[in-house]
Amino acid sequence: MAVYTQVDDAELLAFLATYDIGDLLSCKGIAEGVENSNYYLHTSAGSFILTLYERRVAEADLPFFLGLMEHLARRGVTCPLPVPNRAGEPLGRLAGRPAVIVTFLDGYSVHHPEVAHCAALGAALAQLHLASADFPLRRPNALSVEAWRPLFAPAAARADEVEPGLRETVEAELDYLEQNWPRDLPSGVIHADLFPDNAFFLGDKISGVIDFYFACNDAYAYDLAICLNAWCFDEAHRFDIEKGAALLSAYRRVRPLDGAELDAFPTLARGAAMRFLLTRYVDWLDVPKGALVRPKDPREYLAKLRFHQTAGAFL
Repeated sequence: MAVYTQVDDAELLAFLATYDIGDLLSCKGIAEGVENSNYYLHTSAGSFILTLYERRVAEADLPFFLGLMEHLARRGVTCPLPVPNRAGEPLGRLAGRPAVIVTFLDGYSVHHPEVAHCAALGAALAQLHLASADFPLRRPNALSVEAWRPLFAPAAARADEVEPGLRETVEAELDYLEQNWPRDLPSGVIHADLFPDNAFFLGDKISGVIDFYFACNDAYAYDLAICLNAWCFDEAHRFDIEKGAALLSAYRRVRPLDGAELDAFPTLARGAAMRFLLTRYVDWLDVPKGALVRPKDPREYLAKLRFHQTAGAFL
């Protein structure tokens, strides 16, 4: 989450007047994240999140995202629910952006996950995959392997400003991934961005999953690899074997992995590291002036990529 677009008070009140969510008591921008503008709303009817969609989120994809949240909630996955306006529409416009209000979830994000948190996340991810299996809409992964070289190329000349040798490292890894990327793995709807700030906990139990705006159709094991990278490294970007084992074991107890997924997992982990290395790198160079946002350091995912290049099998 982040704030790129500042909303005028009068415009906000006019927008909220089209909803049955009570009177506005407070509104506060949320600085975390990098994709959309988000505000915490406290009204006389409760708490909500207001999201204005920008940057990589295409308006045509919003029915997929909003429908997916409703679908998952009906199948027992705790996630935000879009709040319809008085016309019965979940999507509106505010400050020239598509906008939605969703329900607020109790819980808190864990900034330094422990083993128990990783285990809970692994089980929740597998449950999400099973629950989304019959979701009827499809959305290709616009940030899969075919997109990585076009994403990097326009900014490649500046790569060594971030880290000496980064351009050569990325281009060599792209060669490897493009030649070796696994195909025809078990697939369906994945979250694709389930970082610790997108899962809420009460104690050691997950109380909800948020931020489905990268959800798409892709390999389930790729989603698992994204989570391994996001949850199972320490602050010095060193892999924590115990956390990794807890996450993977908990996932496999709910949804077993087949032989092709097991064989592909090291390459998927490298690809998952590359995907976030590249998007963080592009964001690092292109934060809009005046935006209330904290760009994330791409070198974190460079370190994780280097680990996976030498680590071999996990499973």
